[in-house]
Amino acid sequence: MNNDPYSLYIHIPWCVKKCPYCDFNSHEKRDDYDENAYVNALIEDLSTESDKVKNRTLKSIFIGGGTPSLFSSASIERILSAVNQQLNVDNEIEITLEANPGTAEADKFSAFRQIGINRLSIGVQSFNDAHLTTLGRIHDSQQAHRAINMAQDAGFERINLDLMFGLPEQTIEQAVSDIDTALNYQTRHLSHYQLTLEKNTLFHKYPPVLPHDDIIWDMQIACQRQIADQLQQYEVSAYAAQQQQSQHNINYWQFGDYIGIGAGAHGKLTDVSGQITRYWKLKQPRDYMKHAGTPSAVGGENNVIANELPFEYMMNALRLKAGFTLDQFSNKTGLNASIIQPTLTTLLDKELLQLNHTNYTCTEQGWNFLNDTLEHFLPTK
Repeated sequence: MNNDPYSLYIHIPWCVKKCPYCDFNSHEKRDDYDENAYVNALIEDLSTESDKVKNRTLKSIFIGGGTPSLFSSASIERILSAVNQQLNVDNEIEITLEANPGTAEADKFSAFRQIGINRLSIGVQSFNDAHLTTLGRIHDSQQAHRAINMAQDAGFERINLDLMFGLPEQTIEQAVSDIDTALNYQTRHLSHYQLTLEKNTLFHKYPPVLPHDDIIWDMQIACQRQIADQLQQYEVSAYAAQQQQSQHNINYWQFGDYIGIGAGAHGKLTDVSGQITRYWKLKQPRDYMKHAGTPSAVGGENNVIANELPFEYMMNALRLKAGFTLDQFSNKTGLNASIIQPTLTTLLDKELLQLNHTNYTCTEQGWNFLNDTLEHFLPTK
């Protein structure tokens, strides 16, 4: 029996406005928006998911979107109450809510804290008004500052700030200025990632002019140096002070199990035989609400076959600065570590990986060219 702890992802799909760079399953708040009906659907969905994780302990919850902070605190409380009733919840559970700095959402922070949310992830993206306009964000820099202050005043001791770099017409100095501004709040966690033009986005169809690759590289290095004064990088795009790492995201990167509820939510579960299955829910909110709580709510599933597991595992574990041990690899995949030993030897020889005691970690070169490192674990045809 798999008794390992697991995580829960809850997807709330609506936004006030769809950002032109966003490829997540998010929808502008229009005629299909029914907060109460959606909460009912989530609770129905949870009842079917709970059967899959009996005798296991829930260690983290992440409420993402979309813009989950659009929902009232009463709605979020209903969802969390159902979680407490239906699942075995760890006493020290981490509960993260993604929030938009828009004024209407920030006004709810105190209520969110009172109902048990103990970590906020605020989508600032930039403190530069011109860049926020380019990104299609509905908030300005003044609202971003206000939201962070309100979160701290509400008593949140764990706050993540999302920042992007490589923005249209952004200079290195402007990117570093964003970092300085964020660090001054001493929230002790920062997500810092590059703007990419993903398929099925407005930016992909009508691409803006981005800084040259060399400029973006220098921008990233300059920002990382600045961040390193206060925070330690523990993942490709995540930085934190001691004991402030996102436990939910670490579970993903350590190839842990998780269940997902909500439109388009994904889950990954390991059964008693060691078989790993990935699954996802229907993406359209209207379809999801119609079928939630029934097998028809599942949009699809995929059983991960054995020769795909090394790549699947490394795609997550090598994002972490701490890397992995052979025991961790075997525990999470059910495979004998000997099957990856030749590949590890090759990567050690190429100086893309290094061995620190029992931990295999990326070298600086392996880290900077992570896709090239990961390709070595792809199954041979």
